[in-house]
Amino acid sequence: MPHAVLFDRDGTLIEDVPYNGDPRRVRLMPHARAAVDTVRSWGVPVAVVSNQSGVARGLLDQRQVRAVQERVEALLGPFAVWAVCPHGPDDGCACRKPAPGLVHAVCERLGTDPRRVAVIGDIGSDLAAARAAGARGLLVPTPVTRAEETDAAPETAPDLLAAVRLLLPGAQGAA
Repeated sequence: MPHAVLFDRDGTLIEDVPYNGDPRRVRLMPHARAAVDTVRSWGVPVAVVSNQSGVARGLLDQRQVRAVQERVEALLGPFAVWAVCPHGPDDGCACRKPAPGLVHAVCERLGTDPRRVAVIGDIGSDLAAARAAGARGLLVPTPVTRAEETDAAPETAPDLLAAVRLLLPGAQGAA
């Protein structure tokens, strides 16, 4: 059983609205509530790892990122850790996925080894960050997931609840 489950935010937990800083535009992905509730019911901490390059691009500020985070928590309950990269793709930081920095940051905060956590995301950079950190990665493809990302994924699931069931054998959860 994983020591924690780390979810990507946009396209995984909530619909991907590019550079969204408006909590009124937050919509849950199918089965997000059931998936998160199922993980919590097993006593496993849940966390979020999210690139938010809109901050570096000047399209969002930290207040807007927090407002969306608060809306997600209003819909799904509190997460043990939120790890957010505010950098742009060319900033060369160690936290922006596909780099492992966000996964490492969550593991440090939770006091666990990255090899004992799972990362669930919708694109290849989510799984690359998991792999780079030594974590287990599961892909839940969406219409924006490229075929080569799906083909390269070590594990895929058709939706979030199915992904959680792969991580927690015997978990049912309400669909």
